[in-house]
Amino acid sequence: MKWITREHPKIDRIACPWLIKNFVDPEAEFIYVPKEKVIEKAAALNAVPYDITGVEYTHEDDRCTFDYIIKKHYLTEPALLQLAKIIRGADTCRFDLAPQAAGLWAISAGLSYNFPDDHEMLAFGMKVYDALYSWAKFVQEEKHTWKN
Repeated sequence: MKWITREHPKIDRIACPWLIKNFVDPEAEFIYVPKEKVIEKAAALNAVPYDITGVEYTHEDDRCTFDYIIKKHYLTEPALLQLAKIIRGADTCRFDLAPQAAGLWAISAGLSYNFPDDHEMLAFGMKVYDALYSWAKFVQEEKHTWKN
């Protein structure tokens, strides 16, 4: 299936493709277009619009699109629920929700600056979310204790 959203992604528009590809639709294709073209192009391409006002897959109250996908597709894995809190904090500037949220925002803003091509940024960003998921699932109790 094709999924379409606004160009120049940062938090949710990279996290959602990662979630979709890994837990909802492994064959998903992602399209980025100017904000004012999302609905028109979605209809023309038979694509699911996401992370834009007025569509099903978007923010709901204080929750972001990543949260909505988790709810819609009944995803309950604890590591994903922890990621959702971090992503929500970063995407909504609620850095109090998780200590990692401010760092995720900083990394995402830097990626957006370093990669003007949205699909190149998506490819790199997918690796960032792979790492964050691995941390949440397997190694979050590990501490950096190196001493000189």
